[in-house]
Amino acid sequence: MTTIVHFEIQLDPAKLADASEILSETLAATRAWPGNEGLEVLVSDDDPANMIVVEKWASTIDHTRYVEWRATPEGGGGRIRELLAAPPTTRVFSEQLPLTLAE
Repeated sequence: MTTIVHFEIQLDPAKLADASEILSETLAATRAWPGNEGLEVLVSDDDPANMIVVEKWASTIDHTRYVEWRATPEGGGGRIRELLAAPPTTRVFSEQLPLTLAE
């Protein structure tokens, strides 16, 4: 079942000039990970240092393996840590609520 992950980050405003390059570098490895079906970065209208990376995974297992890899010295979280003003938050959504829409 498809899994959607919201990875919310609060960047140090003083480091916004470097954000695009570092995020692109870090997220290239995410996109290349087996099971990743795509991602996008959304920037808050109220605070350009607040972003959510919306990731689509083939399964929760694929995402879990990716997170485990990021925790290793090889995965290391990339250079994104250089940008952070606060610890990131992650929310994983893998269950869908079936809706019946009235016509």
